[in-house]
Amino acid sequence: MLFSGLSFYFRSMKNLSSFLLNPDVIYLNHGSFGACAKPIFEDYQKWQLKLEADSVQFMTKIGVAGLKASREKMGEFISCKADELVFVPNPTFAVNILAKNLKLNPGDEVLTTDLEYGALDRTWKYYCEKQGANYKEVPIDLPLNSHREIIDKMVSAMSDKTKILFISEITSTTALKLPVYEICEAAKNRGITTIVDGAHSPAHIPIDLQKLKADFYTGACHKWMLTPKGSSFLFARKEYQDLLDPLVISWGYDAAYPSDSQFLDYHEYNGTRDYSAFLTIPAAIDYLEKNNWQQVAHECNEVILKQYPRFCELLQTEPLCPLSKDYLGYMCSIPVKTNNPLGLKECLFGEHRIEIPVMEHKGKVYLRISFQQYNTIEDLDALYTALEKIIQEGKYIQL
Repeated sequence: MLFSGLSFYFRSMKNLSSFLLNPDVIYLNHGSFGACAKPIFEDYQKWQLKLEADSVQFMTKIGVAGLKASREKMGEFISCKADELVFVPNPTFAVNILAKNLKLNPGDEVLTTDLEYGALDRTWKYYCEKQGANYKEVPIDLPLNSHREIIDKMVSAMSDKTKILFISEITSTTALKLPVYEICEAAKNRGITTIVDGAHSPAHIPIDLQKLKADFYTGACHKWMLTPKGSSFLFARKEYQDLLDPLVISWGYDAAYPSDSQFLDYHEYNGTRDYSAFLTIPAAIDYLEKNNWQQVAHECNEVILKQYPRFCELLQTEPLCPLSKDYLGYMCSIPVKTNNPLGLKECLFGEHRIEIPVMEHKGKVYLRISFQQYNTIEDLDALYTALEKIIQEGKYIQL
């Protein structure tokens, strides 16, 4: 059964010429590494050319001014001050800064859910093991019935041993929006340090760091915000910034010309690198504004909410949450019964030219669909047809 509800809108909207994606591939995996819009990529190349044309002036003046402008623009976008954030290559880098610096004592707990990103689970486990602390993963029952269930579970798990709360705003494998505002507020009321992994949040859902009771927050700009790869940020409230030594000690420590912020000195200046991707933030935000991204977000979300059930029906599974924008953004994850996730992924790409992740998490497997500005209903119809064929052939999927 093919779906035609919003196909006219998305046929007219799809414009791969505005992106650098391979037109021969159906790209339903924006959530992994994003896709850079061509005007933003051209801005990126402009900065790289400036770096190569006059590297000394770029490293000491031009790029420094560009970083300041990017922090100011990003601060406006997520409702924080420019000196409360620094740019980092990715959220994993940011969380490593935090996990290395936020000291834990034997018996202390880092409280989290069992839905977190695997690389960050590993980060916290590594540092907890070194300090004799515990990484406490609260099991979240799926499918979700309500956010209240998650809030109550997380609050009940908080104790005198809980020193840090770490939680995703949008989960990676299961693509679920979690009630981080309520959970962080409950944690702060108990004196618990709060860290939110917002890797998927910028330009995917609104972010208001003035309202969110998070002490630290990290987000990727190279996903839904459409910047070049290796562009993310770490937000730290001012009262916590001096706790954070950099991962790399460089010229910012004992700086010859210190700024007003040790946080910026320590984390912005850590040796020669090409930070042109960070300087595209203003161009990216301009692109979003010119392309009426609130409407894009609404339309993409509507497609996900309408398409999710038919894929679950095909795979004889069920949605992971109520079909509402409170639980889903531009992505959804469909449980799939397979003993060979990698084989299924390779089949979808090799035989059907569909780029889509098939991911394992806590013993279950999920097919995660991302629907972005450049996608069409026909892309999803192609996925549906491919899955039908795979099922009929008895390959990879068990019903």
